[in-house]
Amino acid sequence: MADVKKIATRDSYGNALKELGALHEDLVVLDADLAGATKTGTFQKAFPDRHFDCGIAESNMTAVAAGLSTTGLVPFVSTFAMFAAGRAFEQVRNSIGYPHLNVKIGATHAGISVGEDGASHQCNEDLALMRTIPGMVVINPADYVEARAAVAAAYEYVGPVYMRFGRLAVPVFHDEENYKFEIGKGEEICPGSDITIIATGLMVKEAMDASKLLAEEGISCRVINMATIKPLDEEIVLKAAKETGKIVTAEEHSIIGGLGEAVCGVLSEKLPTPVRRVGVMDTFGESGPAAELLKLYGLSAENLVKVCKEMLA
Repeated sequence: MADVKKIATRDSYGNALKELGALHEDLVVLDADLAGATKTGTFQKAFPDRHFDCGIAESNMTAVAAGLSTTGLVPFVSTFAMFAAGRAFEQVRNSIGYPHLNVKIGATHAGISVGEDGASHQCNEDLALMRTIPGMVVINPADYVEARAAVAAAYEYVGPVYMRFGRLAVPVFHDEENYKFEIGKGEEICPGSDITIIATGLMVKEAMDASKLLAEEGISCRVINMATIKPLDEEIVLKAAKETGKIVTAEEHSIIGGLGEAVCGVLSEKLPTPVRRVGVMDTFGESGPAAELLKLYGLSAENLVKVCKEMLA
């Protein structure tokens, strides 16, 4: 059997911008001296007149993008998640969110899988921060194919969008020819009747692997890929809760304010259901190889199996 191809979702971002740039002359890209890391350098080489390096001044870059959007352009603001959601939060909220401007934010290097860069750069709070901004769409794609489709969908959507991309190369499991991305729609990856794992980002593949391991023990585990954190697909969540009775959420993000709490919010109001949240606990990350850190923080198929079995015991 051929090896599964692994590509970082940040590569999808750069390639998608180049493809969209050829189709849409109103698309412009702003970066904060990180074009090589965010992969917007791919767009810069193709369209140098539409790429603006704003230097290490993320808050200013965000405000510039807001201004450009009022002229009819569609700006894509690009930097690390820690800076896009953290350092520039005030400008994202007040300059983009409040007037509901048509600005897209491409945030790379999110989560524990940033690895050796350590706690200062491992942003595990960005989904929570962006969810709180009224009208902000929040997307966290799981693989290369989904990420490219998400960037295209973000361009077509009129309004602010936050997109989260990773540094670590992750398995590609979507079939590009048959896959269609839709903002606000979850995707059932694996059928199941005993328990459901709702996952986002790189945890989707871990959830798929967990489902296979559980099947070997006679446990039927449904897996849902929730690429859009906001607006959340409430219908698919409620259906899974009704049909399987137990939910596990999985995210490479703090368990506070992310996917897990979004799911719990829906279920607590509309269909009270037992839920276990798998993610980064109330702690900062640390420096180390990405793969080892993911296991250390319980972001693995093995830990998902453990949690599911505990819920079913």
